Amino acid sequence: MLEIEIKDINNNPKGKIGLSEAVFNNAASESVVHTAVVSYLANQRQGTHATKTRGMVRGGGRKPWKQKKTGRARHGSIRSPIWPGGGTAFGPQPRDYSIKLPKSMRKTALYKALTMKLSDGEIEVVDSMAMEKPKTKEMLKMLGTLGLSGKKVLIVLPEKDENILLSVRNIPTVDVIRVSDLNAYCVAAFERLLFTVDAVSRLQSNIEPGTEVKAV
Repeated sequence: MLEIEIKDINNNPKGKIGLSEAVFNNAASESVVHTAVVSYLANQRQGTHATKTRGMVRGGGRKPWKQKKTGRARHGSIRSPIWPGGGTAFGPQPRDYSIKLPKSMRKTALYKALTMKLSDGEIEVVDSMAMEKPKTKEMLKMLGTLGLSGKKVLIVLPEKDENILLSVRNIPTVDVIRVSDLNAYCVAAFERLLFTVDAVSRLQSNIEPGTEVKAV
């Protein structure tokens, strides 16, 4: 059975916690993680970009000059794409960029990403991270004590904690996420993952014994 050491906020060992094989011991697969990351980033795009075609630009209903006998090129509208102030030819139009993946595939990608993080020694577990009030200085001190100062750190909590959220808000390299919102992109985007014991338990609570993640 896999185990990982638990530390307190002062970086003192507090024992070990068992890790589910189904979550933290899967065959590495960069392809499925890459697919999940691409899907996540694509789903963040609003797709509201738009340019006006010649039919959308105001004016241009009158022919600029008569067809013949002027010595100039033939034109039918000042809103032609070749005119200054005219419409845009083949410009971007609103579209949906979303890429939908099956729930099982998203879960598989998450577990494989966590497996690779664990094998690289980039997961830390602390017994708790309770804070009486928001304090960025205390959060920086805590991260420094844990050896995470200056690193991109994702703090994974079992539930939303307003004090911790406000404490890391002004730290550009640190973010907080609930374990229920954890995904392959978040795992891949940060150098270190900092779990609490309760977050690890919550992550593994829905995994049945003997469950295997299929290779993709």
